[in-house]
Amino acid sequence: MARKMFQLERESSSPQLHVLAVDDSVVDRKVIERLLRISSCKVTTVDSGRRALQFLGLDEEQKTADIDVNMIITDYCMPGMTGYELLKKIKESSTFREVPVVVMSSENILARIDRCLEEGAEDFIVKPVKLSDVKRLREYVERKREKNNHNHTSNKRKPDHSLSLSPPPSTRSRTLPNPDS
Repeated sequence: MARKMFQLERESSSPQLHVLAVDDSVVDRKVIERLLRISSCKVTTVDSGRRALQFLGLDEEQKTADIDVNMIITDYCMPGMTGYELLKKIKESSTFREVPVVVMSSENILARIDRCLEEGAEDFIVKPVKLSDVKRLREYVERKREKNNHNHTSNKRKPDHSLSLSPPPSTRSRTLPNPDS
């Protein structure tokens, strides 16, 4: 009994997660919205990748974003802009690149799944989405929050005043051994 009360208290004291759900199917949007609300999430739903970009402030018309979204879940197959294309735009954004993006599809195509995961998707869910999927998704956001809180507090404790002249790992070139040596 005490454990259950502590769990409820802990859940109510943590800020509500805000999830942006993107799907062109009204039925699928309603299902994911209901599952997320059952899991105590605040949900915003839109019907296309373009509308998602507008909501996030990443479209051409609106350059600034004042939106606090903790996770984005998007369908893969949508007219106009696929979930993969939306994922790429989000990961190119300095504002939202760290937000977990989950792609869902009714088709279990391995190449599509791999492509999304390589582009930075947190997960790929085959529809129909279940409550157990949503609970797993909450864990991604919680882990991200804990990591950010840990990084924030560890940065406060020991500021790094060193100057690195090395390029980031992604831009370093590899030196191959000289066959003449």
